[in-house]
Amino acid sequence: MSEEIATEVRCEGIKKGGGGQAFEIRLADPVAQTPPKRPPSPKEKIVSVEDIEEKLRAAEDRRKSITANQLAALSAKLTKIEEARKKNDEEEKLFIQQTEEALKKKIATYEGNRESHINDLKTKLKEHLEGVEKSRQSLELQAAEVASAIEEKLKTAANQRDENIKKMLDKLKEHEDQTRRVRQLNHEKISQLRYQIDTKLMSAEKRRTSINEQLQEKLKLHEQRIETVRKNKEKMPQAQAPEGETETASSG
Repeated sequence: MSEEIATEVRCEGIKKGGGGQAFEIRLADPVAQTPPKRPPSPKEKIVSVEDIEEKLRAAEDRRKSITANQLAALSAKLTKIEEARKKNDEEEKLFIQQTEEALKKKIATYEGNRESHINDLKTKLKEHLEGVEKSRQSLELQAAEVASAIEEKLKTAANQRDENIKKMLDKLKEHEDQTRRVRQLNHEKISQLRYQIDTKLMSAEKRRTSINEQLQEKLKLHEQRIETVRKNKEKMPQAQAPEGETETASSG
């Protein structure tokens, strides 16, 4: 390899003039540069069979340690999953029990309200029938009074007997017609009220049946969702076990 020659440039003296500054440049003598020496190459190290076996044993120990740590972590994870599953089962059992108790309370409350409503309707019907009976008795009393007045007037008014009798008979007939109309109207009202009571009782029974069916359907859907969640949780450890085995095989 040829030697490189370096030339040093020196700047000496500064002269100032009217038009600016002037520099004096001198070139130094060239100096030869010696290239650096190469470091000696390292000697190749001979690897013995004992070293190879030692490294293999160390690798095997590391693999066993990693496998043991992975198994311990997987076991701890499965333990936590089992504890969480047990806790979830207890919560689900408590929720089902509370739901059943609430359902029973609602049904009992509905039955109590239904009985109270029926008793109220019976009381109103009884009061109405009592009013009708009082009206009938009052009409009969009035009819008896009119008949008594007619008889009295027949005895005291001989001259106007025929005319008065005719008038009184007309009034009595009108009164009987009125009484008949009142009875017919009361009978129609009673029939209509009975029909309304029967209709309301049937409607209340249908609503109770519908509510019971809806509540049973909701409870059935909730139990199906609980069963689906439980099955999914039981599948989780089976899906995670092959993943742990894959990691063990790759580390080995």
